[in-house]
Amino acid sequence: MPPGTPAKDLVFHFGSLASPLVAVKANNKVIPLSYPLDVNAVIEPVLLNSADGAAIYRRSLAFLLAQAARKLFPDKSLYIGHSLGHGYYYTFSEGKALSCEAVKSLENEMKALVREDIPISYRFMGYAEAQEHFTQNHQNDTVLLLECRSESKVLVNECKEFTDLFIAPLVPKTGLLDSFELMPYKEGFLLRFPATGQGSYIEPFEDSPKIFEVYREYKKWGRIIGVQAVGRLNQMISVHSGIKDYIRIAEAFQQKKLDEIADRIYSQKDKIKAVLIAGPSSSGKTTTAKRLSIALKVMGLKPIAISLDDYYRGTENTPLDEEGKPDFECLEALDVPYLNQQLLDAMNGKEITLPVFDFKAGCRKESGGKSITMDRRTILIIEGIHGLNDALTPQIPRETKFCLYVSALTQLNLDDHNRVPTSDNRLLRRMVRDNQFRGASANRTLQMWPSVHRGERKHIFPFQNSADAAFNSALDYELSVLKFYAEPLLRSVKPWMTEYAEAARLLSFLKNFAPIPPQYVPGHSILREFIGDSEFKY
Repeated sequence: MPPGTPAKDLVFHFGSLASPLVAVKANNKVIPLSYPLDVNAVIEPVLLNSADGAAIYRRSLAFLLAQAARKLFPDKSLYIGHSLGHGYYYTFSEGKALSCEAVKSLENEMKALVREDIPISYRFMGYAEAQEHFTQNHQNDTVLLLECRSESKVLVNECKEFTDLFIAPLVPKTGLLDSFELMPYKEGFLLRFPATGQGSYIEPFEDSPKIFEVYREYKKWGRIIGVQAVGRLNQMISVHSGIKDYIRIAEAFQQKKLDEIADRIYSQKDKIKAVLIAGPSSSGKTTTAKRLSIALKVMGLKPIAISLDDYYRGTENTPLDEEGKPDFECLEALDVPYLNQQLLDAMNGKEITLPVFDFKAGCRKESGGKSITMDRRTILIIEGIHGLNDALTPQIPRETKFCLYVSALTQLNLDDHNRVPTSDNRLLRRMVRDNQFRGASANRTLQMWPSVHRGERKHIFPFQNSADAAFNSALDYELSVLKFYAEPLLRSVKPWMTEYAEAARLLSFLKNFAPIPPQYVPGHSILREFIGDSEFKY
């Protein structure tokens, strides 16, 4: 084919497809169907029912909603918020709750755009033209985001007369976006969509009030401090003294929330004997446990750390997953009866010796560990993936346990209509830590991440609502620090590697952040668990 041939002109070679085609991969990079090909490439379909296709679908729905809101409410600014279940939370700029009728009218306008089956295209705008356009449309956070970038031309998505910043590819036409619903929620509303691999089926809404309250509190803090979007963070970074102060404030606010949790535990010290800490991968559980222990020591308690990793049954006794590989993340991989017997003995005043798991040998050592005895001021800090699951400690009375859910729930947005995914934040943390302390390449971390994500959805997220408290380990400045470490790692992923699409997406994402020198990060920060030089030992 001649150079410049659009990818869509070649898709007939794919033949019959099991799901609608929403984009293609050219040399393992996801591109829109209308993208002109100018070099030799291996072309693969990106289907709607794939993980990449689901991400494109969600972004496209957000674009469609922004388009509908611009038409119906041209004088209001729409803001995307955090994810909640299989949906995104939205508000309008004035902060007033949207009526059910207004939410319904938005949904009807989106459905009308779907019925029209309008093409969604992309083009370049001159830098000054883009700034003027977004200024006129009151997308102030988008204007600030562009100030950190210096390209002479800006890529945008277009549909009819609506234009928005291009973050990643969208579906080729609105007619593909026929599965969604809008639902009034709190001061705003939810844009709900099918889970990955669920086709057009939208699961019944399952509320997460604790998680929502954590988000709302951090959003309120972001408004007060004046940093709700990446462009505003970048402005602060340009003034070195300003970002140093902001880092101190962010760290102090996080410590304040941890101290409040410690106060709650102390107020029930006569009955709480164990704090169980759980959360998804790279949420900072280990440092959270250490800092919470210090806060409890200040109050006169004697915390003792217990790692659930030391209660693994061993490689030979671990159940197999559907692929026939050891499933180290399932509850049955832990010796639950042995754990419960040790906890009961300790809580009854007996001396116990904690086991130590030898990961090199793949087996548990029953001796050589720390011997402990509990008294009335002792409290156990138990950290691990299954901490919130009651099946982990069925013999321990519920009233003697305090369950803490830890996750990195950033309140920061890229701009008015584009969010910073929590999972991206944790993936970059994991990638940097894996390289710093385990010698793993970025490619290796990207290979493992889908499996890690499946384990979280199965073993952690279903139990988050049972937590007594939720702690947000995210620091809104951290992606600007992680950028320093992650960009070279991501560039090591080459176009012939399957993971290149994800690496390219993350590199494009990190371009929006101005860098922060790692030396600005305090030694006690949770972020040090991932970048190194922490004051804590791990």
